[in-house]
Amino acid sequence: MPTSRFSAVFKKTKPVIGMIHLGALPGAPLFDPDHGLDGLLADAAADLQALQSAGFDAVMFGNENDRPYELCVDTASTATAAYIIGQLRDQITVPFGVNMLWDPKASIALAAATGAAFVREIFTGTYASDMGIWSPDAASAMRYRDRLSRPDLAMLFNVSAEFAHSLDQRPLPDRARSAVFSSVPDAVLVSGQITGEAAKLSDLEAVKAVLPHTPVMANTGVKHQTVADVLAVADGCIVGSSLKVDGDTWKAVDPERAADFMARVRKARGEK
Repeated sequence: MPTSRFSAVFKKTKPVIGMIHLGALPGAPLFDPDHGLDGLLADAAADLQALQSAGFDAVMFGNENDRPYELCVDTASTATAAYIIGQLRDQITVPFGVNMLWDPKASIALAAATGAAFVREIFTGTYASDMGIWSPDAASAMRYRDRLSRPDLAMLFNVSAEFAHSLDQRPLPDRARSAVFSSVPDAVLVSGQITGEAAKLSDLEAVKAVLPHTPVMANTGVKHQTVADVLAVADGCIVGSSLKVDGDTWKAVDPERAADFMARVRKARGEK
């Protein structure tokens, strides 16, 4: 059964969250000072409008372009993300979440500052990753959420980290089941190896089989051609790359691709 926080945020059965990938933020190597804050804001506004017009159930803001990624995010990046979201708040008509890669506390701080309804992050496990040894602290993150007076904030736990290999050699379903027991996330997310790469359907099926009462969502690589199959197994999904111009992660959201994606979602969910 979904937690009360999950049900409070997502009103639809099998919700679909569309990604707003912010451009590289100040402090990141790919930041373009000529494009500046006004350019970042205009790009995010266009993506937001495209996703909401297409009928997405929720949106999520993330700093996907802040490569190379950090395990302790630059304060300037989080502050700029808060500025952009704050400027767009009056335009947001659906629940929204945030994710500052790969820093649970920065994500929670951003959520508290902007009024986001949910966060996505790696909260549990230990990984050998492109960013070095990666060992998040779910206990600290959850307590930080409560210290910031956001006990209502829904926590979406990614249990198969991108750009990384788990040093915990238990099978993925066992790690997912253990994370739910020890940390009580509001949803568990299953990912592929990198952004835009699909989670194996067999992994989704295996995790869902051991977590029948916890929402399990596909986190990466859901495509127009696969979304019906994914939603037949998963309790929702997060999608970004497939909605972009030419399906390119680093381009803007294509309104036509976004609309087509949600048309397929509605058909898969049996909606008229």
